[in-house]
Amino acid sequence: MAEAIARDMGHHASSAGTHPGIAVAEKSILVLKEINIETDELRPKSIEEIDTEGWDMIISMGCGVHCPMLPIDEDWGLEDPVGRSIEFYRETRDTIIQNLKRLSA
Repeated sequence: MAEAIARDMGHHASSAGTHPGIAVAEKSILVLKEINIETDELRPKSIEEIDTEGWDMIISMGCGVHCPMLPIDEDWGLEDPVGRSIEFYRETRDTIIQNLKRLSA
């Protein structure tokens, strides 16, 4: 969700995880489409696929994962929404939006 939201806000962004799934969570797609955010280009990526050089910031969503190999600038401490209600996905989406607006100010 963070990648799609950041791109929609005009940022160059890429998102990856330590244990990516085989597809983007359906509920993620649903809550992004609710606010008209493009999801066609989204795909799960491993952190090994992401070049950490050249980014202004590397942000961890949290989700209880520690990534000692990444130079993390900020950790948002979010809980992983996988397996949770659609409302929890909406809350996560809205928190990501608020955090990105704060960083963009």
